[in-house]
Amino acid sequence: MQFADYIFPAFDQIVNEAAKYRYRSGNEFNVGSLCFRSPYGAVGHGGHYHSQSPEAYFAHTPGLKVAIPRSPAQAKGLLLSCIRDPNPTLFFEPKALYRASVEDVPTGDYEIPLGKAEVVRTGSDITLVAYGAQVHVMLRAAERAEKELGISAEVIDLRSILPWDREAVEASVKKTGRCVVSHEAPRTGGFAAEIAAEVTERCFLSLEAPVQRVCGLDTPFPLIFEKWYVPDDKKNFEAIKASIDF
Repeated sequence: MQFADYIFPAFDQIVNEAAKYRYRSGNEFNVGSLCFRSPYGAVGHGGHYHSQSPEAYFAHTPGLKVAIPRSPAQAKGLLLSCIRDPNPTLFFEPKALYRASVEDVPTGDYEIPLGKAEVVRTGSDITLVAYGAQVHVMLRAAERAEKELGISAEVIDLRSILPWDREAVEASVKKTGRCVVSHEAPRTGGFAAEIAAEVTERCFLSLEAPVQRVCGLDTPFPLIFEKWYVPDDKKNFEAIKASIDF
């Protein structure tokens, strides 16, 4: 699907047919390990038809799996897992990383398991959760927080959001007592809300501050105002400060 903004004409077939095919056939059929690839997210000049992040729509659908890589090496391992999974999968590729990512990719065959997050930066004071290109934004915010405020931030890349690694996030938040979640999609109904709710349920007695969400705005994606719309490292840095100062 080129781009994710144009995936919606196939929405009915994906969520009402592909996602339910194994279930309604009693596991007799699996739609041939169907995998949808699609570029998604902000690119710097896309506007409202080439910058959307529709992942939350699909994360609401039992029977699908949704993966979002942060880098080329991650993309290969996650994509191979998606292709080989018997369930229909969606593989959303951050547009902004196509020409920005430089990384050695192993030539051999390897898979990265779906539903398994990765701690890409260890820390003790606050947990930062993201996926896709937003992981790099969180890393920059974490580095600034350590440099300017002496805050040790742990950064988690979910890598897939259906299923998502609740246990990894829970373990981190119970250690740090604070959590910030960030994605480019609009705030209302975005996947950050699901993470925040789960963290509150699982970690309530460990939390020292409310879970912060740093997301896109509840408007159509703007063209000339994209830099104000996208949750950058500055917005995440301010969320880190607000959580620490709570």
